[in-house]
Amino acid sequence: MSASIRAIRCSKWYGKVTALQDVSLHLGPGIWGLLGPNGSGKTTFMRICAGQLRPSLGEVQICGERPFNNSKALAQIGLCPEADALYDQMSALEFVTAMARLSGFSANDAEKRAKASLEEFGLEDAMKRRMGGYSRGMRQRAKLAQAVVHDPKVILLDEPLTGTDPRSRATILGALQRKAADGAVVMFSTHVLPEIEAITDQVLLIARGQLVAQGKVHEIRSLLEEHPHHVRVFTAEPRRLAALCVDIEGVVAMSFAPGGVEFMTYDPAATYQTIARKVVEHEVEIDSITSPDASLEALFHYLVERAAHGAGTGSDAGVGRARSLQQANPRTQNAPHPEGQYAQQNYAPGEGQ
Repeated sequence: MSASIRAIRCSKWYGKVTALQDVSLHLGPGIWGLLGPNGSGKTTFMRICAGQLRPSLGEVQICGERPFNNSKALAQIGLCPEADALYDQMSALEFVTAMARLSGFSANDAEKRAKASLEEFGLEDAMKRRMGGYSRGMRQRAKLAQAVVHDPKVILLDEPLTGTDPRSRATILGALQRKAADGAVVMFSTHVLPEIEAITDQVLLIARGQLVAQGKVHEIRSLLEEHPHHVRVFTAEPRRLAALCVDIEGVVAMSFAPGGVEFMTYDPAATYQTIARKVVEHEVEIDSITSPDASLEALFHYLVERAAHGAGTGSDAGVGRARSLQQANPRTQNAPHPEGQYAQQNYAPGEGQ
């Protein structure tokens, strides 16, 4: 059972509210950031991967097995939910040991694993204290320790860095990188862009229940042909540089920006080369050449804008193309939804299929 997450035309709806629409993807070992606005479907997809929900249509496979009501697949999953529901009267060592026991380890092995897991997340000096006295960051680290105590192949983390201090954040990110290096698939959801940029450039972007992008940030950005690429040159001679670059092929606009000149182009590679050549030929002093579009924040806004108009990037074409679930099932509607309101709605297996 190799470490993997695979979704095949996965859809989920609650009554008339569509949470996920025809999501298809295939993830191997590494760290993947599940990115999307609040209410976009991140938590619903995470719960389906964890085996807590059954898809309305399609399927999800964890290490080749469907996770819903499947102990073989569930044994390969480590879950750190967003909700903080720890037992305040227990110590972290007691709690994580109990989680290891539930995974089938003996009492001695469970305690050894719990100690090692808590030490990995920097709780070696506090593991015997009651968790009711823990800070928010310490509670998050205790939750993460129980998620990985049984060495799962797939680690699912829902907003794992919420409320953490810089020290806790650095400890958590370092531990996750080590797990990925050992061959695990780590998928963590967030709506905070710098959290993903701090640990990986591999992103999954969900908007309005649809997977609108999958892959490395620069690869996804290269697919956005309708959005011109911005190139910013910082120089003390902006007017001279602008005069030299008015005839660059592919540049559709040019403007003065704070500290220099900004170009808009549909051929960024050629534009970079031409600007560099002119700077050298005419001895123009520059401080740097950068691209505002290289950030995840810019990519995020572009893709959400595309999703609002029903367009994806095509980066998931290898495992499935998005289609409208509303067309496939007239009962459903594509409407914004608060993910946290689904727990009280239960549907019989197979209903609506």
